[in-house]
Amino acid sequence: MKRLAALFVLAFGIMPAFAQLSDRPVYSNDSQTIPEGTRFIVVLDDKLDTAKVDRGKKFEAKLAEDLIAPDGTVIPRGKKLKGHVAEVDRGFSPRLLLTFREIDTRKGKVPIAATVVSVPNERQVKGETGSEGEIEGRKVDKKRAVTAAAVGAGAGAIAGAVMGGGKGAIIGAAVGAGAGAGAGILTDRDFKLEKGTQLELQLDRPLRVPR
Repeated sequence: MKRLAALFVLAFGIMPAFAQLSDRPVYSNDSQTIPEGTRFIVVLDDKLDTAKVDRGKKFEAKLAEDLIAPDGTVIPRGKKLKGHVAEVDRGFSPRLLLTFREIDTRKGKVPIAATVVSVPNERQVKGETGSEGEIEGRKVDKKRAVTAAAVGAGAGAIAGAVMGGGKGAIIGAAVGAGAGAGAGILTDRDFKLEKGTQLELQLDRPLRVPR
């Protein structure tokens, strides 16, 4: 009887320990993790124009290269990523902030948190992104803007003079020149990321890849 009582005491003593263990998260052995900080290239499947897109605009991209976990598990090149435009600024200092939320794998979709760190080979934007991953348009080249304005002004002046005629030619030329100058300067606002634009991303947290 004493031995039986001792076994009951032992069993009841162990049960709380098992209860504590059951509250801990269980990590499956059927997935592998790609480390935080991993960089990789994606290609846009949609055009993003700062003059037209709004906050919340959804877009897709695809892997331009295999994404490989340390154990060799692969998310193959061509797999889709989905995201949306988190912020957009227009005008002479255009800016886009993109958020990625999921990526396709061989075993279905999984969440992803990644930041754009650069836009290689894209002349309209700065090569490196801002501190939060924002894509910024290059500053307006003043000489280019002046040249564009002058060309626009010249065309506007000619059109104004032709339509004005006589004394009205001078007024027509002035009005046409003003309109042409404005149109010329406005051509340097905003930027477009065309379909096929490459983006370099960096994982903000580890990516769990199903095997």
